[in-house]
Amino acid sequence: MTQTASRPKSSRRALLPALAVVLGLVLVYLVCDYELSRRLRADAQVDAHMRVLAIASELARQQSVGAVLASDPEIITTQERADAGDWQALSQRLEALNADIRASVLYVTDAKGRAIAASNWREEESFVGTSYGYRSYIREALETGEGREYALGSVSHQPGLYLSRRIDGPEGPLGVVVVKLTFETLETGWRSSENAAWVSNRQGIVTVTSDPALRFQPSPEPQPVTVSEPVPGSDWVLWLHLPIWPVRSVAAAVTGAAALGMVTLWLAWRSLRRRQVEAALYRDRLERDVEARTLALTRQIREREEAEAQLAGMQSALVQANKLASLGQISAGVAHEINQPLSTIRLLAEYGQDAVPEGADHDLLRSNLGQIVEMSQRIGTITSDLRGFARKARGNREPVSLAQAWQASLRLAASRRASEAAEIHAPPIPETLMIDAEAVRLEQVLVNLLQNAQEALSGQSDGRIWLELVPHGRSISLYIADNGPGLDPDVARAPFTPFQTTKPKGLGLGLVICQSILRDFGGELTYDPRAGQTGARWRIDLNLWEAL
Repeated sequence: MTQTASRPKSSRRALLPALAVVLGLVLVYLVCDYELSRRLRADAQVDAHMRVLAIASELARQQSVGAVLASDPEIITTQERADAGDWQALSQRLEALNADIRASVLYVTDAKGRAIAASNWREEESFVGTSYGYRSYIREALETGEGREYALGSVSHQPGLYLSRRIDGPEGPLGVVVVKLTFETLETGWRSSENAAWVSNRQGIVTVTSDPALRFQPSPEPQPVTVSEPVPGSDWVLWLHLPIWPVRSVAAAVTGAAALGMVTLWLAWRSLRRRQVEAALYRDRLERDVEARTLALTRQIREREEAEAQLAGMQSALVQANKLASLGQISAGVAHEINQPLSTIRLLAEYGQDAVPEGADHDLLRSNLGQIVEMSQRIGTITSDLRGFARKARGNREPVSLAQAWQASLRLAASRRASEAAEIHAPPIPETLMIDAEAVRLEQVLVNLLQNAQEALSGQSDGRIWLELVPHGRSISLYIADNGPGLDPDVARAPFTPFQTTKPKGLGLGLVICQSILRDFGGELTYDPRAGQTGARWRIDLNLWEAL
């Protein structure tokens, strides 16, 4: 009776560890799945935001084109005269303009919706002469002033977004200006990613998409890892779907590893139990084994202490190397700052030699001035070599982390920033954002622009400098702006003229060198001030390494 009662109790005791192991593995799987899904969603949100910025930027640019053309006096005059020769000239003008703005098609209709001029007037599928009065974007523009529709072209049979603006005359509407956008380049880039992406309008119909089969279909139902973000300036919403199977695979792999670890621990525990049982019979042997293991452990501890000592020495050497590197940067900055006054001293001394009046001290004064010239030349040679050594670059373009280059530039400009007390604001830059450039020369450009901004804000208590990032598909634009007095209008018209400077001690070569460096990377530096705002604003265009 006692034996019968003990068996179920022992079975339950054996079942409890197995149940605990199963529950633990389930918990490990759920935690891994949750954490990986959260990180995946965060990465997807960043990706979606970058794509939204690209779409919004293109929409804003093309909308402004339609607004400008709709109020163009020449187009209004052409509409009022209704002359075929004028329409031909207008088509040629639209063709030339479209070569710059890179829209799909630009065309102008009369008040009834018939196309009278188009940028594709030379092509077989020219829009000229085709009536579009039945299209909703034409009707909306004539009724409300502007319209928008994503639809399939009736002539080109290519899907695109039609942005329309009404042309108003003294006696009423004269016609409509239409800008057609296609997103083929954007969609091609999306298709190279594993993540499915699409844009839906207010009615939930898919427009721009990485999967052409979804176009003009209802937006798919959100999946477990799907993020969305509205596109500014439109009624569109971008959806980004990430496949869940990589997360589940990794979670399963981690769970499998945990299960393997538990099995290993269980086997180790069984082995330990077996050794404990055998220890009673083989105590002497066990003591010898313990002694041998103790000696081995002592040797390992000694080796570890030696390794830690070596590591401490290496860390000390690394700290010293960092100090020397910082000292080199400071020395290079000092060399750069004293170069101009040193040149002035040498020049004045040379002029003084020729201007010494005849007299008792004539030879002595000329000798002293000659020594000043020689010492100035010697110091100039030393500072020139020091600057060349400190700024030496490899000359090879490579993937450069924009975040690291920005942080390095802030460190290089730190001393000037501290003296000028200007606040610097910058958005978070993804570590994975790689630029096709050369690290040292890119930092040189950023430091030069930062120092120019700091000098412009000298003496200004509320001085601010900020960085903006605007992606453009295969490239990205960096805007470095300040709230200082801005450039003089004469300088702003040609800011890259050599030896043109507003600094009392400047050479006027910094911006010229920066522009040359960026062009070597395939980029560009332009002066791009904001309308209606004070301060200077520089735009740096760079190519993304990932898109090459």
